Amino acid sequence: MERVTELPKRPPRPAESHKGTFGTVLVVGGSRGMAGAAALAGRAALAGGAGLARLAVPDRILDTVAALAAPCTTLPLACSPAGRLHPRAAVEVLRALADADVLALGPGLGCDSDTTMFVRGVLENIGTETADRTVVADADALNCLARIGGLAALSSRPGTMVITPHPGEAARLLRCSAQDIQGDREAAASRLAESGAVVLLKGQGTVVTDGRRLCVNTTGNSGLATGGTGDVLTGLIAALLAQGLSGFDAAVLGAHYHGLAGDLAARRKGEAAMTAEDVLNCLPEALLVA
Repeated sequence: MERVTELPKRPPRPAESHKGTFGTVLVVGGSRGMAGAAALAGRAALAGGAGLARLAVPDRILDTVAALAAPCTTLPLACSPAGRLHPRAAVEVLRALADADVLALGPGLGCDSDTTMFVRGVLENIGTETADRTVVADADALNCLARIGGLAALSSRPGTMVITPHPGEAARLLRCSAQDIQGDREAAASRLAESGAVVLLKGQGTVVTDGRRLCVNTTGNSGLATGGTGDVLTGLIAALLAQGLSGFDAAVLGAHYHGLAGDLAARRKGEAAMTAEDVLNCLPEALLVA
């Protein structure tokens, strides 16, 4: 396994560019009670340099999400009375991908039977309704994958996929315990990468690997262990992918910038008091420093 210590270069920003130059991120997530997750991911995608971010969310929470993420456009999706995505919403997402470059799937999605069927419908049919797209799968998208086959479900997904599990989500995918994951984080990330996905295993010393290369991130602090920061990371990685970076490079650079934004937020608020909103607000400065 090749160890990578040098950061990839950021995508160029030509002076003659327009918003289409920097790609469109389609964020699919949110549910009643977790509307903020999709909003954070969409805003992070824009802060990370994407030209456009579109938030596809359950119709029942659309107005709330739109108010939380004014710079993003929105797409209402079919949902259950409980405010979670209905399986038939998968067709709507596949059609929307015709106008997007990257799919960020999972923030605040929930993980009931309907949502699991929705995730399966999206991932198994990308490339049929429209051209194949790079996918960043996080949070409940990973929990849904764990319910329908774990590592085998990941292996059946064609094209580029970046997954960003925390130890608990990694354990569910690998059918082991979180303690097993933490006992050898690099080995766990490498096992997940056998699926063909680029893996970003979150935690102290975030591990990124594509099965051939491995990088351990050195930025970040305990303040990032709070709700919503993972959604910011998902949006940031999706933005870097939309601008043309490979899956591995986007994950390495995203982890670095995300951790650096967390370090900046900790200096201002303290590790105990900082929130995902603070991390998001520090992303522009992190990009300037890096």
